[in-house]
Amino acid sequence: MLKGAFGSNYYLAQTIGTAIPLIFSGLAMAIAMKVGIFNIGIEGQMIIGALPAALLGTYVTGLPAWLHLPLCILVGAIAGGLWAMIVAVLKNRLRINEVILTIMMNYVATYIVDYLVNYPFRAEGKIIRTEEIQPTAAMTTLVPHTRLYSGIFLALAAAGILWYVLKKTCFGYELRAVGSNPDAAETAGVNRKKYMLRAMFISGALAGIGGAGEVLGFYGYYISNMISGYGFDGIAIATMGRGNPFGTVLAALLFGVLRNGATGMNRSTSIPGEFIQVLQALVILFVSTPGIIRVVQKSWKRKRFAQRKEEVA
Repeated sequence: MLKGAFGSNYYLAQTIGTAIPLIFSGLAMAIAMKVGIFNIGIEGQMIIGALPAALLGTYVTGLPAWLHLPLCILVGAIAGGLWAMIVAVLKNRLRINEVILTIMMNYVATYIVDYLVNYPFRAEGKIIRTEEIQPTAAMTTLVPHTRLYSGIFLALAAAGILWYVLKKTCFGYELRAVGSNPDAAETAGVNRKKYMLRAMFISGALAGIGGAGEVLGFYGYYISNMISGYGFDGIAIATMGRGNPFGTVLAALLFGVLRNGATGMNRSTSIPGEFIQVLQALVILFVSTPGIIRVVQKSWKRKRFAQRKEEVA
């Protein structure tokens, strides 16, 4: 497995390149967790961000690269952010559980995009995909014939900015306050609903950039099932990283090692690739167990406090 992940410059580049969308997926989950929202819709948000970036990169011509590429990334971010905000709006207004909403929104996003790619925007040929993007919209491949492209710098920059915002700004402090104790935050004058909307937009935007990056940096077009699995891996990655942006980056790199190593291991040995999925599940279980215990303890303490309050009253 280690040989398949680090055995040569090619394998190392593949491993880091595999981690790029996982970093964005993990960061998207991490910011949502800060306000107490369990965003299972990251995969749908990545899909919604990827297609507009692909279409803008394909059909908008005549722009210089310094404008065309950032514009495609921005459109992907806005599309993903707005799609995620739908969940926050419904949760705020109708009090619908976000887990159910985000799961259903994944299906809606998948079927809408599959229809668009299959019919109005399908390229000629047997493969279900869009036309190739313009060269001015493409990210730079850092190592030829690998997944490693310049999006890695964007992912690391996003992690750094997110860390700074969460730890060093008033916005980040209030965001964390909403997630830690919503009632206390609201009593202190923090608008909980507004911060949920903002957090979900940022979460969806990060996911949208991740999806757009796969189109602009690796594939060069949108193809069906290109985002498969990234959203749910993001949940595990954010959990392993404890919601810390830098911890999330390290967890994403670990998942990149496991994913790419599994391919090499499956090719050179008789061990099936599913073994890596079992290994991932065990790692997540061991890492998240202390957190689960703390959540149960907090819930029990809150119930005890409420009971004592009722007895006193």
